[in-house]
Amino acid sequence: MKKFIGFLRLTRPANLVTAVSDILAGIAIAVFASSDAVLLSWRAITLLVTATIGLYGGGVVFNDVFDAELDKAERPERPIPSGLITKRSATILGTLLLLGGVVAAAAVHKSNPLSFSTLLAVAIAICAIVYDKWMKHNAVMGPLNMGVCRGLNLLLGMSLFPILTGYEFLAIVPVFYIAAITMVSRGEVHGGRKTTLYGAAALYVAVITGILAVGIYNGFAWGLFACVVLFAALIFPPLIKAIRNPTGAYIGKAVKSGVIALIVMNAAWAAAFGMVYFALVIVLLLPVSVSLAKLFAVT
Repeated sequence: MKKFIGFLRLTRPANLVTAVSDILAGIAIAVFASSDAVLLSWRAITLLVTATIGLYGGGVVFNDVFDAELDKAERPERPIPSGLITKRSATILGTLLLLGGVVAAAAVHKSNPLSFSTLLAVAIAICAIVYDKWMKHNAVMGPLNMGVCRGLNLLLGMSLFPILTGYEFLAIVPVFYIAAITMVSRGEVHGGRKTTLYGAAALYVAVITGILAVGIYNGFAWGLFACVVLFAALIFPPLIKAIRNPTGAYIGKAVKSGVIALIVMNAAWAAAFGMVYFALVIVLLLPVSVSLAKLFAVT
């Protein structure tokens, strides 16, 4: 049982829920853009959700695999450095999750195993490994790389239908948001710099502005306002506290809030396209993620 819990800890369950919200937001955009929305397939939705769980889970497992030596000094309580899970076992788990994610994505469009969904899944898996192994500690490319993973995940949701939505460019917004969170997380262990935190705040403002602009352009600002207010309420107070006192503890809380708030950001995307029911379903994932965050590490 302890080992099972250890494997769960490696996958960051609370974060997996945020990855599912990416997919649902992408699906909401695809439904808005597609004339084939009446053909909405629960099978395809289930496969996309399964794919993102595998891809995100595999990515964070490999994060701990590659950071095993560093974690011995900085986070000795984690499953690998504590000896609960061997590095070999974690590598096998991460590999199976990534492969499972790609296989699930390849099954979304039965007539075309090499569909856009498959290519996106492969790209996400590659970007995750590149980040974990080489880019994580690069001050510029690390945040960008991590952001690209989330942007591709939003696109994976949009790939529900085998046509382009015309809104693929919106994947740049999660890139900015995740880049901001990654910038903040640099100071989680030893403390951070106020200039970096101010930069993250500016990116947060840019993200909110972008979502509002899309919602207003689409004529759905009324349904978007509540999501944006909740989003801002989740991300800014912890960040402001971290700016005032940039110690590891406050920065950790800012990172945790930023990651969980991804769910509300994705609900805002659904609302910006008038998909209120999708937005409500996504928001309902928030208490699930918050509950899991109390049991398992988020960062």
